[in-house]
Amino acid sequence: VQLQASGGGFVQAGGSLRLSCAASGSIFSINVMGWYRQAPGKQRELVANIISGGAINYADSVKGRFIISRDNAKNSVYLQMNSLKPEDTAVYYCNVREVFIGAKDRNYWGQGTKVTVSS
Repeated sequence: VQLQASGGGFVQAGGSLRLSCAASGSIFSINVMGWYRQAPGKQRELVANIISGGAINYADSVKGRFIISRDNAKNSVYLQMNSLKPEDTAVYYCNVREVFIGAKDRNYWGQGTKVTVSS
């Protein structure tokens, strides 16, 4: 499975961006698709993820501003980012985790797309 992310860029505070990530290859039916980010000098952190059954998790810092969605037919995950803040500046990575009962999960990462929010 290969992941191709797109949609990053430069935006002023208060603006919006939409990230997209498309997975090539087949993905096991039980999976989690999500977005992580890593700011300079900081550890990678979860932004949001969405389970194949539909449950969604958001980091507290983005709740109410970001919306994650997925299109299973296209093996794609999206992140609509609204009301962006300078602290959202980071490289954003898409992630797919295949979940197996009785076996180790498999993780796949996209190449990262940079988001810069100016104040």
